[in-house]
Amino acid sequence: MKKIAILQSNYIPWKGYFDLINQVDEFILYDDAQYTRRDWRNRNKIKTPQGLQWLTIPVATKGNYKQKINEIKLSDSNWKITHWKTLQRNYSKAPFFSDYGGIFSSLYLENSYSYLSEVNEQFIRKINSILGIKTHIRHSSEFILEEDRTDRLLGICQQCNAQVYLSGPAAQEYFDLSKARERGIEVEWMSYEGYPEYNQLYPSFEHNVTILDLLFNEGPCAPKFMKSFHENTI
Repeated sequence: MKKIAILQSNYIPWKGYFDLINQVDEFILYDDAQYTRRDWRNRNKIKTPQGLQWLTIPVATKGNYKQKINEIKLSDSNWKITHWKTLQRNYSKAPFFSDYGGIFSSLYLENSYSYLSEVNEQFIRKINSILGIKTHIRHSSEFILEEDRTDRLLGICQQCNAQVYLSGPAAQEYFDLSKARERGIEVEWMSYEGYPEYNQLYPSFEHNVTILDLLFNEGPCAPKFMKSFHENTI
């Protein structure tokens, strides 16, 4: 049965985001959704000797709080240099930083971005490639979107000819399962529990950081610390 997931794009997401992508046949970037401030859309956390630090992309949202994610413009271009230098400063001693440094240096310094969604998608696609994730990525803008939140997600499922919808656990607060049953769509809930710890440069261990932390510290072994790869890598 065809399985899909639908999720807003995030900036250099954590490992759970990629585990979800790796478990479905198609992944829909839901960037027609309203942009949410102080969320994961334009920021993520890294480890530093002083503790956790946010990397935040500056975006132009003043007076435009109802904009869709794919309408959000970047407010300046200096963030690219700042973020890359911050990653270099805090991860240069990580075992596999040199293996991936050129890849991410190019993404940060050799590309021109105007919109937040462009940044997020480029990094997501590149990280998928590094991890060997082959899931096909599509955009919510390709589909006819219904008004109700549950109907909108189920409508995308039907337009994709999907029989199974894999959702993040937060959607349980609003998702109407009765509507899924009426449309003949099975709903599965992603679990983000039970991740093993890996070698991080700075204590104490923290799961909820960008996947770049895992890549720089574990390199080709990174999938061993991700649930969707577990059976094939242990």
